[in-house]
Amino acid sequence: MPTALVTGGNRGLGLETARQLSARGYDVLIAARDAESGRHAARELGPRASSLALDVAEPAAIERAVRSLPSGLALAALVNNAGASFDGFDAEVATRTLATNYRGAVNVTDAFLPRLAPNANIVQVSSGMGELSHASPELRERLLSPKLTRADLDALVDDFVARVRSGTRDLGGWPRNAYSVSKIALNAFTRLLAPTLAEGRRVNAVCPGWVRTRMGGPSASRSVERGAEGIVWAATLGPDGPNGGFFRDARPIAW
Repeated sequence: MPTALVTGGNRGLGLETARQLSARGYDVLIAARDAESGRHAARELGPRASSLALDVAEPAAIERAVRSLPSGLALAALVNNAGASFDGFDAEVATRTLATNYRGAVNVTDAFLPRLAPNANIVQVSSGMGELSHASPELRERLLSPKLTRADLDALVDDFVARVRSGTRDLGGWPRNAYSVSKIALNAFTRLLAPTLAEGRRVNAVCPGWVRTRMGGPSASRSVERGAEGIVWAATLGPDGPNGGFFRDARPIAW
């Protein structure tokens, strides 16, 4: 049976994504920062689910999680769903948000790449807040440049945090919202990663919409079931599926 790993899979959108993947015949690894919460979620889903202790903001925890995978297991899908949003706007909030939403997803992807099956799907759970319309035209041009490298992207993100720490109002074209910055950067990473993947593998960013979760709040317009559908679509794409795109409800949207 194919196996999918879902980070932040112990509740909300991640848990519903895991539930829908299990219903489609996948064995599911529930990756959670809180190990007990992950075990509880796996028990809730049934015998096709198991848990994995993983704090995506801690590189050492990521390496331990990779080493804990059964020998010979190849993941058919990696869903980078774990996310964080904090009140306020300062250097600490920016650093913590980026550590999970951007750097965490990057580090998890890099670490698990050797454990992906030949036709595996990587899904970056993004947001409409990550659309480039939130960035200045100049920054937009830099992020879309075919000459952009991962080192360039990291430097731009580091510069944002440094500007926030300095107290300047000039944020280098980034929005004054750490969550938005983290998703813009995650989308840029998706574009950079896509052409480097081995043939048959795919990576796509998915906006699930505004979903009624602990993060989205009770006033959100979408159910968690509806939000998870687009993620599951991207996680189960076949060999001819798209690579390096941004989608909502299985339809491409502008970066």
